[in-house]
Amino acid sequence: MTIRTVGIIGAGQMGNGIAHVFALAGYDVLLNDINPDSLQKALATVDKNLERQVSRGKVSAEDKAAALARIRTTPVLAELGPSDLVIEAATENETVKQKIFDGILPHLKPETILTSNTSSISITRLASRTDRPEKFMGFHFMNPVPVMQLVELIRGIATDKPTYEALKGVVEKLGKTASSSEDFPAFIVNRILIPMINEAVYTLYEGVGNVQSIDTALKLGANHPMGPLELADFIGLDTCLAIMNVLYDGLADTKYRPCPLLTKYVEAGWLGRKTQRGFYDYRGEVPVPTR
Repeated sequence: MTIRTVGIIGAGQMGNGIAHVFALAGYDVLLNDINPDSLQKALATVDKNLERQVSRGKVSAEDKAAALARIRTTPVLAELGPSDLVIEAATENETVKQKIFDGILPHLKPETILTSNTSSISITRLASRTDRPEKFMGFHFMNPVPVMQLVELIRGIATDKPTYEALKGVVEKLGKTASSSEDFPAFIVNRILIPMINEAVYTLYEGVGNVQSIDTALKLGANHPMGPLELADFIGLDTCLAIMNVLYDGLADTKYRPCPLLTKYVEAGWLGRKTQRGFYDYRGEVPVPTR
């Protein structure tokens, strides 16, 4: 199963990062988004991030130019049909993802591998609504994609071995490391990480500490590079809440109950860095805690 062309659905933070690493590894990439402005912004982001790698001596100027030349964009979902591999990297909402799969399925080649970059949703359930459950997998990249070394590979109950082996080979070609997870809510990384963030929000909610003290405690006391609330802002509080809800609904255990304060922030539209306010306010020169 040879993969040369890759279609990526969604040009946001994850989609442009995935396009970056695939193009740099020699794949021809077609990046799709319903918003043409998002496609232009994605190309600018890839350019900037590649330039950063050039300045640090990790990538040559020639490799940067070649990678950018391998990325094309389109607002038309059907144009991704001839791709050998399709990666859905849209918002963490099952209804949205299902609508995307329904839209692209009639245009795919029979041998195309279809994947989702979902961070928590059941791969078996997503696959069961397609015409190729045996060629469907979870292909979960970490954020920021060009920097993070891990890719979670999640097989649904119907995923066949050639599909798994093909994606494992792709991960190796990208220069990253694959970790195989069974298809349970939130898989491995987010099953552990997001409840930790939720617990940090409970610690804030109950007044055990303020934003600054909680983040400082985990950075210096547990040697984490970012505090949990700072990390939540980076991930997006809406994404953190969505994953907690998947865990709570899927495992029916009260230990996964989302903190009411996390829900309140999301209801306020304070989603973290992407909206300039979350547990920190990013509108000034230096982030300021909001509690």
